[in-house]
Amino acid sequence: MRHFIGAAAAAGTPDHDRGLAYGDGLFETMRAHQGEVHWWPAHWRRLQRGAQALGLALPDESRVQREARALLEGTGGVLKLIVTRGTGGRGYAPPESPTPHWILSRHDVPPAAPAEGLTLRWCDMRLALQPALAGIKHCNRLEQVLARAEWRDPDIHDGLVRSTDGDVVCATAANLFVVHGDRWTTPAVDRCGIAGVCREWAIGALAAREARLAVTDVEAADAVFLCNAARGILPVARLGARSWRPHPQVAQLRRRLAAEHPAFATEVA
Repeated sequence: MRHFIGAAAAAGTPDHDRGLAYGDGLFETMRAHQGEVHWWPAHWRRLQRGAQALGLALPDESRVQREARALLEGTGGVLKLIVTRGTGGRGYAPPESPTPHWILSRHDVPPAAPAEGLTLRWCDMRLALQPALAGIKHCNRLEQVLARAEWRDPDIHDGLVRSTDGDVVCATAANLFVVHGDRWTTPAVDRCGIAGVCREWAIGALAAREARLAVTDVEAADAVFLCNAARGILPVARLGARSWRPHPQVAQLRRRLAAEHPAFATEVA
C-alpha cells in the first residue's frame, strides 16, 4: 500500500484523519488491466460529484494517475483510492482550508462468479433515506457492513437490501438490474444507494430505466444480474426459493462488456 498526504508520502494514517474519525471522505474501487484503469474517467467523474456534495477538495488527478500506474507496474488487479478531508482535530466542524489525504492500494482480482450464477438472499438491514448522500461513494458504509454480517453461509454470494420505505435498492456490494420481457430496470439511487460505474455503463448498453422496485418486481423478473466495477456483470441464479435459468440477454451483455473492457475479456467463454 502507498499512502500520500498532500505532496508527501507517509508510512501510516495520520492522527485525527477525518476519514477515519467520521467517515468524512470518498473512495473508488477500480478494475485495472495491464497497468491501466479502463474506466478511469467515469470513476474520477463520480469522485468529483462526491467531492462537490461533501465540499471536499481532491488531489491533482494527473498525480494520482501517475502513482496508480507506478503501483500497478503494468499488471492488473483492483485499485482502491480513498480520499479524505484530511486532518481537522476533534469535533465535527470541518477545517476551513483542509489538505486532502489520499491512499492508493492494489488488491487481487476477486474470484469469478460461479458458472451457474450467484445465489442471493434478502437482508433484514434497511438503507436509510438521505438524498444529500445518495449516489456517491462516501466512506461511511456501516449499513453495508451490518447487512453483510447477517450470514456466514459460503453458498450465499450476496444479499439484496431494501430502503426503510421497502423498495429494493441494491446488493451489499453491487447494483441490481432486472428484466421483464425486453424492458430492463435498475433501482433509482436518488434517495440512497450508490450510482455505480458499471451500472452507468449497463444503463447505456441496455437502455435501462431507473425506477422504484418492489420485492415482487424482483421475484417476478425474467432475469436478474448484479454488477460492479471490480467484477463486471454477475448473473443471478437463485434468490431464496426463486430461481432463474441463464438468460441470453445477460450472456450477450457480458460478451459486450468483455469486448469493451479488456479486464473482463478472460471471464467470458
